[in-house]
Amino acid sequence: MSLQAQPSSERIHIAFFGVRNAGKSSIVNAVTGQDLSLVSDVAGTTTDPVQKAMELLPLGPVVIIDTPGIDDVGTLGEQRVERTRNVLRRAEIAVLVVSAETGLQEADRELIRLFQERKLPYLVVLNKVDLIGSNSRASQMKFDVSGIVSGSEERTGEQDLAQADTPFAVLEASAVTGAGIHELKEALGRLVPTAKKPRPLVADLVERGDFVVLVTPIDASAPKGRMILPQQMMIRGLLDAGAIPVVCREFEYADTLAQLGKTPRMVITDSQVFEKIDRETPAEIPLTSFSIMMARFKGTLAGAVSGARFLRELRDGDTVLISEGCTHHRQCEDIGTVKMPNWIRNYTGKNVEFRFTSGGTFPTDFSDVNMIVHCGGCMLNEKEMQSRAAEARAAGVPMTNYGIAIAQMHGILDRSIELFD
Repeated sequence: MSLQAQPSSERIHIAFFGVRNAGKSSIVNAVTGQDLSLVSDVAGTTTDPVQKAMELLPLGPVVIIDTPGIDDVGTLGEQRVERTRNVLRRAEIAVLVVSAETGLQEADRELIRLFQERKLPYLVVLNKVDLIGSNSRASQMKFDVSGIVSGSEERTGEQDLAQADTPFAVLEASAVTGAGIHELKEALGRLVPTAKKPRPLVADLVERGDFVVLVTPIDASAPKGRMILPQQMMIRGLLDAGAIPVVCREFEYADTLAQLGKTPRMVITDSQVFEKIDRETPAEIPLTSFSIMMARFKGTLAGAVSGARFLRELRDGDTVLISEGCTHHRQCEDIGTVKMPNWIRNYTGKNVEFRFTSGGTFPTDFSDVNMIVHCGGCMLNEKEMQSRAAEARAAGVPMTNYGIAIAQMHGILDRSIELFD
């Protein structure tokens, strides 16, 4: 990833949903001004979610996601529908595209219920209005949508976006003529502030002029010629706050502290060298890890700390799911598939079984899982990390992340979270 580019995980994720042949892909292409998705008169042309990070005026940096028809059929269709539902985990704004020729279908109504249940801001777009010749269908759809939203009166226009518990509006558009596309983009812009409220990464923990030491091992798993995303984000966050990041490798750390000439405000380390850096850091200097900082940034820290305590409760035959938010080449000492299982077995002294998922794959059935250990989630947006944590919590399955689990297993978890409330 370029240092100049905003990571996809920090962009607003806007997902387009609907039944087959409602014109989702055509609306996506009209909104983006690009041929982002294939368009055809054949129902079901979009077979997998299509995702693109881009700049979209007047919104700024966004991720646009086009999804398969929610009413797809057959074995492959069921898989496509499941992938469409998975998109709901990371969507921060939803756009439901409905054909003016057919009006709301039952699948559309179910999607609206899901948006409401997840408190997901959304727009309902009546596409192909150039084909209906009057606005009677649009008026009926507005009435239908307001009826689905339990206990609410019909609400359309800008006032909806400010006052609804789950902000929504109903719009008319035509991907063919371009009618309503400008209004759709403007409505999306009004939804952005309700979808993503800025959360500080590190600025609230430092003051101007503070030194912060960042310990960043460069080993076989480090990306060639680059730094991993949490390290990049931390350096930029500290510079924006007027603090001074001091970056070193783990074997340079002791000399760095000795030569600094000033006590650093804190030390943030890669989790894999947590134990070594803990030994070499005086007790009066706050110490934490990039993974723990990412959990705080994503809003999952408290649950992950609670989940890490469950490591002591694992028994022979229990299954731990190790899940990563990205896909990468596995090294011989890969942290997820090699190091973490070994650490857990050594810590617990139990014969624990392991399952692994990566990228966009995350289970919906936790019946055969006793605990989840997740990566820091730097490549997943806040919404998806919180959705995954909430689903695990609802199933009664403890969930933590790499850095917090490592701190627990090395007996330094309490120290590593002291600087947070």
